[in-house]
Amino acid sequence: MPVHLFSRRPDRKSFLIYAVLLFIIEVLIARFAPPGFIRGFVGDVLVVILLFCMARTLVPVVNAKGESINRFWHTPWLALAVLLFAFAIEFGQYWGLVDKLGLGGNRLARIVIGSHFDPLDLLAYFVGYLILMGLYWKRN
Repeated sequence: MPVHLFSRRPDRKSFLIYAVLLFIIEVLIARFAPPGFIRGFVGDVLVVILLFCMARTLVPVVNAKGESINRFWHTPWLALAVLLFAFAIEFGQYWGLVDKLGLGGNRLARIVIGSHFDPLDLLAYFVGYLILMGLYWKRN
């Protein structure tokens, strides 16, 4: 990823482009990758980065005047929030969230929320978080 991805004055359009590209990669992995390391681990690593890029597309860390806004939206905190969100979804799978929400028969809900808990997914999400933080600290 280019270094301006983690600049102090992020370009929201760049994050949108990265989010779209990562989404396409995720779809290709889900569609064509055989079960195994790429589909089961790399896809989960990339989903954390995808969610981060989507969040940064929606919420800038500087206002129109170039002044910093709420500290929560800065990269380290936002990356942590994305990680915690991913963990929450995974634990929701453990507790059968899709079925408890009455969406067990909905194929899209089962794909988006998931229905099978896997502790390795938690590791993959954490690796995605570490990649985000490594890129951030390298840039700053």
